[in-house]
Formats: sequence, structure tokens, C-alpha cells
Amino acid sequence: MSIQGNKVLIANRGEIAVRIMQACAELGLDFVALYTREDEHSGHVDMARKLGGQGSLFRIQNYLDAGDILSVADQAKATAIHPGYGFFSENYRFARRVSERDRPMAFIGPSWRVIRDLGDKINTKRLARSLGVPTVPGSDRAIYDEMEAEAIAESLFEFQANMGIKRPVVLVKASAGGGGMGIDVVEDMARFRQTYRRIRNYSLRTFSDEGVLIEQRVFNFNHLEVQIVSDRSGKNPVHFGTRNCSVQSPGLQKRIEIAPGFRPENLRYEFDAAKVIDDITGYSLSIAREIKYDNVGTWEWIVTPDGKPFLMEVNTRIQVENGVSADISSIRGDSNVNLVREQIRLGLGESQGYSQKDISFDGVSIEYRIIAEDTENGFAPWVGRIDELRWTPRDWLSLHTHIPLDRPYQIPTEYDPNLALAIIWGKDLDEAKRRGLEFLADLKLGGVDSGGGVMKSNIPFLLDRTENLLEF
Repeated sequence: MSIQGNKVLIANRGEIAVRIMQACAELGLDFVALYTREDEHSGHVDMARKLGGQGSLFRIQNYLDAGDILSVADQAKATAIHPGYGFFSENYRFARRVSERDRPMAFIGPSWRVIRDLGDKINTKRLARSLGVPTVPGSDRAIYDEMEAEAIAESLFEFQANMGIKRPVVLVKASAGGGGMGIDVVEDMARFRQTYRRIRNYSLRTFSDEGVLIEQRVFNFNHLEVQIVSDRSGKNPVHFGTRNCSVQSPGLQKRIEIAPGFRPENLRYEFDAAKVIDDITGYSLSIAREIKYDNVGTWEWIVTPDGKPFLMEVNTRIQVENGVSADISSIRGDSNVNLVREQIRLGLGESQGYSQKDISFDGVSIEYRIIAEDTENGFAPWVGRIDELRWTPRDWLSLHTHIPLDRPYQIPTEYDPNLALAIIWGKDLDEAKRRGLEFLADLKLGGVDSGGGVMKSNIPFLLDRTENLLEF
């Protein structure tokens, strides 16, 4: 099936919008780019003009205004919508509306039914357990009754006490949430009822569903991901390896990602790390085959210090860290792998054209999220003007940013303060870390706030956390 003649509307902003434009250009596809008043000076607007001309740009009021986005799609005669990540990327109602309207378009992501079914943590946990896939101990359905919630919490506290855990902790989270939202921990039953009610009310306000999950909190774990890719048939999903996303902010937001997820070639683990990698990729593929997963997606896992994996959730979208998986991958010996490009061509109906045996891996890749934030003050966002962002090009470095390099840039307070993604490749873990430190030391990043104060960024945090990457 030829995808030529399609026009992709990019329903997103910033760095991911830039990468989607570039992928469309590589595929020979026209695109439509959106921006808001707050984003009119963003580098993604510059890139749209460069690759698509002024006619590719449309101003909207809000990236979350579905009616406005679809109106632009009709005006521009777009044939597909790419949601990027965040915003509408995991909203099955929006995906259904795009694909089943009077003038249907392709939704560049999984089919809306897959997004619906895997976006429901409870359904995902039930499906996983039916296939023998290990999941975090706790409820496998939304709990709406407070007495039942208390009974589950008491049983989990008792279970942990019997295991010899000195400080048992129970996780209370919105069943419809994701990305670290709507989650809190409880250390005893005295606080449980208050926390349960607060999370239930938050879930109702935010997701229109007051269902709550009660789970055992697992401490001292590594956060691993499996990158899955499949065409619209959903019959032959493949994986592009694993990632380790354990370096996070206190708010459970990722800051460094590394592929592969473990590196037994360079580090000694107290368990069979290669087997864990094989197990979680196999488990993830079994779920993908069962549900006929039909685009790019990520299976998120936690692994305990004794090597026990538990599936947390499935993210039915491209993820920020897709580049580190592509960076270590080759298809039939071709290392020019771009998962955003794969997502687009498969989302538009092209067949996969390769199987797992055609995919190979080489080296280690590290992604740093460069963010304007004060890591010594609870990772609070820093607001101000970026006056300088410069780095030395290297053949082992890719840097993605929407920050204009030819003029000062005021960070919009309406959006997150992410500035850039730096992806570094090395032949092994030591080389990747050495190159990562070299990049961070070389990076020139500066600016001022409204009071003339010097810019705050997370670079010192990234430097500090590079030393022990992939260690437990």
C-alpha cells in the first residue's frame, strides 16, 4: 500500500512536533502544523515554515480543543492526525472521532479500541494475568466501595508484614490515571481512608471516573520498558529492545533513559539480567499478539532487586524516549532506524516488512532530558528567558529541541519547561557514560528570569546521576 498523497496534521507542539515534521519530510508526506499564541516564537513553528512553508501553519486556541483541531484538518484537507505524546495521544474517544467521522482520517497510533482496552489499567491487569504475565499484587478492578478498599489495603499490609518488610506501604492510584498522576502512598491504615477519598475525588474531577486501584508499593526497583511495534494487521508485533527509566524526579517524571534496560555484559547483577530482559519482552509480545496491537507502544515494567518483573501498564503512544531504542537498533543491518517514521508509515497502512529476526542491537544509548527546573527546590519549573543553547556536534550525538538557536526564547508558562533531548551512543556502557558526561560539560545553556536571576536547569542532577546508570 502506498502512503503517498497523505497529509498529516500534527496535533502537538515542541520537540515531538519537530520530529514528526522531519519524519514526514523523509517519507515525502505533506503536513499541517499547529501553534497557539503562546507558541508563536517556538522553534517548531520555524521548522514548519522551513519544511512545509507558511501554508502548513495554522493557529489554534488550545492544543486540547478537539473541535478546533478537526476544523483545521478539514480546512487543510488532512488525511491523518498524529497526536504526538500527551494531549490526545491516549484518548480513545478522540481517536474514534478522527477515524469514524463523516470525513474519516487515519489516527497515527493504535486503533481506538486498543487504546481503550489497554488504557484501562484494570483491563490490562486482567488480560496480563489471563496470559500468565506477572503484575503488581493488588486489586485487578476499580474499587468504588470504601469498605472493600480498606479490606484490600489491610490484606496487603498483612502480606508485606508476613514477608518481613519493616515499613509496609500501599499504593493508592486513580484507575484511569497515568504518567504518575493521581498516585499516593499510605504507610498505615490510619491514613488510608483519607487518602482513598482524596484520590477518588481527584480521579472523578480529572478523569470522570472515581475508580481507585489498591496495590502493593514496591521499593528499590528498576523501571524498565519494552518498545513494541506492529502494523495494522496486529499479527506480527516485534520489539525494539528495552529501556531503563529509573532515574526520575521525586514526582516520578523520567529524567534519564538508557537502552538496553540492563547491561550484564558490563555489570554484575544479583539475578539473571539477560533472562529478565527475555522474559519481559516475551510477556509484552504475548499481550500485543493477544490484543492485536497495531502501532507503536510501550510496555512498562518494574523489576525488583531479586529479578522479579511486574507489569505496570501499557502506554499506547510514541514515548519521549523512543530515540534511545532506535539508536541501538538496526533492521537488516541498516542502523537508520526512526521509530517516529515507523509509526507514521505503519499508521497510514504500510505493512511492516520485517520480523524479529531482522532486528539487531548494538551498543548503549543514553537520553538526557534537558529541563529548566530547580532540582534543589523540589524540581520546581524555572520560568524565564533562554539566551543561549549551544553544543558541539558529534557523530555519536543527536539533539532534539524546539528552542530557537538564533534568538532569545521566553519559556511559555502554559507548558512544561522541557528544553531538549540529547541522545548519546557508545559501543558499551562505559563509553556511553563518558560521552554523556562530555556532552553535559560542553553544553552551553543560559538565561535569566524576570528578576535577573540566573537560569536553573537539571544539568547538575544529570551529571550526578550518570555515574551509576543501570546499577541496582
